Amino acid sequence: MEIMIREAKIEDAKEIAKVHVRSWQTTYKGIMSDNFLQNLSVEKRTDLWISNMQRVEDIVIVAIVDDKIIGFASGAKVKEGEYPSYDGDVTSIYFYEEYQGKGYGKELLGYLNEKFKQKGFKNAIVKVLEENNSRYFYEKLGAKLIDQCTIQIAGGQANLLTYAWDEI
Repeated sequence: MEIMIREAKIEDAKEIAKVHVRSWQTTYKGIMSDNFLQNLSVEKRTDLWISNMQRVEDIVIVAIVDDKIIGFASGAKVKEGEYPSYDGDVTSIYFYEEYQGKGYGKELLGYLNEKFKQKGFKNAIVKVLEENNSRYFYEKLGAKLIDQCTIQIAGGQANLLTYAWDEI
């Protein structure tokens, strides 16, 4: 299947939210509580994505197959003072489960990295829960573990890993 990648538009927010909610429900099953995952709201996530896309400094891109948004990625400048040696922060990459493992994530990340380069970024980080198998995706693409901490999420605790690419 041919994939098209482009910058997201405000009118994409609801479809992005659908991918976001569904991918959390499949990716984090057994990691986060079923109650938390079942109560995720497409409406609230739609509002979140509209807000994200309205921030000039945020980058939101979508992956489209057969005229349907099947995944998305977002990024921004690393929060001030957080990881001063790094420029870009890959804040999310999500796909519907049936589109994972097909190489689309690598294409989406490559497009996001091009957007980072246009902003003058030379390197990037990504944060991922230790129990999320997508961390192996980042490792395969050359990201190195640089930090880890315990966070509170969805009423529980999880180990958050920070990976980095020294050059994008």
